[in-house]
Amino acid sequence: MLKKYPFYIKSTVILFGLVIFAFIIFTIRSILVPLSFGLMLAILLNPVVNILLKKKIPRLLAIAVALVAAIILFSAIGYFLATQIASFTDQLPMLKKKFLELLQKLQTELSQNFNLNMHKQQELIGEAESGMKPIVGETLVTVAGSFEMMILIPLYCFLILYYKTLILNFLYELFAEENSKEVGVILIQTKGAIQNYMFGLLLEALIVATLNSVALMVLGVEYAILLGVLGAILNVLPFIGGILAVILPLIIATITKNGFGTQIGVIISYVVIQFIDNHFLVPYIVSSKVKINALISIVIVLLGGAVWGISGMFLSIPFIGVLKIIFDRIPECKPWGKLLGDEVPTKHKGQVWAVRKKAART
Repeated sequence: MLKKYPFYIKSTVILFGLVIFAFIIFTIRSILVPLSFGLMLAILLNPVVNILLKKKIPRLLAIAVALVAAIILFSAIGYFLATQIASFTDQLPMLKKKFLELLQKLQTELSQNFNLNMHKQQELIGEAESGMKPIVGETLVTVAGSFEMMILIPLYCFLILYYKTLILNFLYELFAEENSKEVGVILIQTKGAIQNYMFGLLLEALIVATLNSVALMVLGVEYAILLGVLGAILNVLPFIGGILAVILPLIIATITKNGFGTQIGVIISYVVIQFIDNHFLVPYIVSSKVKINALISIVIVLLGGAVWGISGMFLSIPFIGVLKIIFDRIPECKPWGKLLGDEVPTKHKGQVWAVRKKAART
């Protein structure tokens, strides 16, 4: 007979286990982050490899062809962004000069209208700069680490695709034979969810980047294409990304334009684009199998950022989507799967049970 422990002991053990788990994945993030991206890329390229295998192409060659095609595609996108950033960098001295002029004008206005003296303003600016240093440092570390990831991600992707059968056999043999059907369903749903999510995400990013760029070009904002593409990339991060995406063109418009008409136009344009994205693109283009409610999305993105930085913020949503698929297939974990989902019931269980008890009495 199994011994039943009190709730406070169970909850303490679970919380302690979660803390240890978070510490472990944080400690070995340099290994797990490229491995996670490699796994996602492998799942994304798996249909292409299967098509090549059906054409009697050897397995090694099929994997190599799919991987090289992906590398060329991502390299082209990276080259485009690099050229745009280089053009932006050339204009940095002029932008910095205009920004300092605008800052000096703002300081004068604050001093005259709000009795905020220059010394106090300099202290506030110094505190803001100190707060930004850790963020800048983390960004530089991420950029430096990206060169290592450029080597590890294709390597992991190639090996995962090559040893796919071995990995699948391990997952099936890990559970009893009577559970093989459930394991197969979970694997198929997980693979489909990630593939649909990633393909949908790429298509959504392309549409949003086009809409952003066109809107900024019509408004006459400089570096419209670069800002539009960056906005689409940031848009991958739920809610937080949308806010960051609109801040960048607002800053550029404030520095390069007189008045506030352009800034108002940017805000209106991005609100319309966000409406189109949230109500049309996400429901119909991004995978319907990865439906996570807004509360969990924000929390999991922040937790991913705290543990794995920027990479964790991008990986958090697909990971929690996979976790939901697994929870939905395990009876004991179904309440957790419902908690992660976006289906909001009209009544909670307490109300339903109360109605049933009342009906039973009558």
